[in-house]
Amino acid sequence: EVQLVESGGGLVQPGGSLRLSCAGSGFTFGSYAMSWVRQAPGKGLEWVSAIKWHGGSTYYAESVKGRFTISRDNAKNTLTLQMNSLKSEDTAVYYCALGLIITTSQALGVEVKSQGTQVTVSS
Repeated sequence: EVQLVESGGGLVQPGGSLRLSCAGSGFTFGSYAMSWVRQAPGKGLEWVSAIKWHGGSTYYAESVKGRFTISRDNAKNTLTLQMNSLKSEDTAVYYCALGLIITTSQALGVEVKSQGTQVTVSS
């Protein structure tokens, strides 16, 4: 059974940082691209970032480029999202997802994702 289990998230002030982690099991983690998507209150799923299986290619939505960093450790079956300079508009439930998700339509059609973790950016 494919499982994606997240950790991290929480409440942070604007300008602060958070680190999300996602542990994959039940599949060959190192063979798959992985992604992060998010859902803000009252909105649909939005793609945030993605990384190819080898980690050599990364992708970022314009809204997070320069502030977020995606990485992976295939030896530990772990995906990470380092989020810096957080803004109130980053408030959302964040999910890690299986596959390369780099468009809104792909985010809306995501099939395998984690349970989600709340990130709230507020003073």
